[in-house]
Amino acid sequence: MTSPTYYSRLKNFLFSNSGPGILLMACVVISLTIANSPLGAGFEKFLDGEIGYESHALHLRYPIILWINDGLMAIFFLLVGLEIKREIVGGELSSTRKAALPVFAALGGVIMPAVIYALFNHGTETASGWAIPMATDIAFALAIITLLGKKVPITLKIFLAALAIVDDLMAILIIAIFYSGDLHYNYLVYAVLLVAGLFVLNRLGVKNLAVYLIPGLFIWYFIHHSGIHATIAGVLTAFTIPVKGTGDTESPLLRLEHALSRPVNLLIMPVFALANTNIAFVEGMFGGLASPLGLGIVLGLFIGKPLGIFLLSWISVKAGVCAMPSHANWKHLLGVGMLAGIGFTMSIFIALLSFSGEELMMAEAKFSVLVASVISGIVGSLFLSIINKKTDNKPTTTNVKVSKEL
Repeated sequence: MTSPTYYSRLKNFLFSNSGPGILLMACVVISLTIANSPLGAGFEKFLDGEIGYESHALHLRYPIILWINDGLMAIFFLLVGLEIKREIVGGELSSTRKAALPVFAALGGVIMPAVIYALFNHGTETASGWAIPMATDIAFALAIITLLGKKVPITLKIFLAALAIVDDLMAILIIAIFYSGDLHYNYLVYAVLLVAGLFVLNRLGVKNLAVYLIPGLFIWYFIHHSGIHATIAGVLTAFTIPVKGTGDTESPLLRLEHALSRPVNLLIMPVFALANTNIAFVEGMFGGLASPLGLGIVLGLFIGKPLGIFLLSWISVKAGVCAMPSHANWKHLLGVGMLAGIGFTMSIFIALLSFSGEELMMAEAKFSVLVASVISGIVGSLFLSIINKKTDNKPTTTNVKVSKEL
């Protein structure tokens, strides 16, 4: 009699708005605990273990950590891409001025952190890490804002997702130009041709999801071998999925979005957190927070991100180029900017590229990214919760008036 009750409670928790976010945070704590326990070395060895198939013509044998970050996360980006496309076609981003705002915001969120880092590290041996605080970890940022539930307008989640997508595209471009040693343009051409072919199929009215998802696997393969971060394949494939269904049937985009939602939130994201928060604390990491490297990263993410996002958003809206998200105000945008300071995975990835072979620098950079991300997540979520309470206490007429003014 008791088992179904506990099962029902667990199911209700996991399928609630806050359940996946809490599960994700729990996995972060578990991963950090494992990394700093006797199990840490074994877990690291497990993540570095290679699985897959490899032959003269096909190369698909990689470490488990790469399958997680480049493979499973491509599915996450596929889901995010579907949500973005749905909003562009008939939702919050269907207005050109509203769709432009995440682009300007992301640009500010890339430039300002890099400037702050450069100010602290100019002329030092750590100057090459200028791109570390530029990236937003879309997975963790969206997990936090989802955890807040109804405390923030749904339009803010769409805005943050779009901002983080543009942010990741900029980060990938920066990696390709400044940090990639060898780009294979032939694979890029293959990927572009496949994407173009899928857009043609879309225009021809083909609705079968398999026709899009199977080539999507090849797009992932080609982009991965081109030297560019493979997760972009998920976004590209998502943008080719048809939005309209046949007759009264649900559209292919919505069907795929519904099918991916639970596996992504309850499996892919927790696995991602377990693998990527595997940071062992070593001597010198805490002291590194006060070094130019540590200060550049922490202040770049925690101060530079929200400041850059807010300033360029404010300028673009006041200039009439962009429009604010529905039911959102400038305090909301500042809070979202704070959440964008969660750099984590992409920032750590750039740190590894910046300081290859410099173990202490890499350790200090990874720890600084972790600290900045935790501070940004906590402060951003608290800030959004506080302004939500203040908004709830205001008369409805005042809220309407403020909304109209914005």
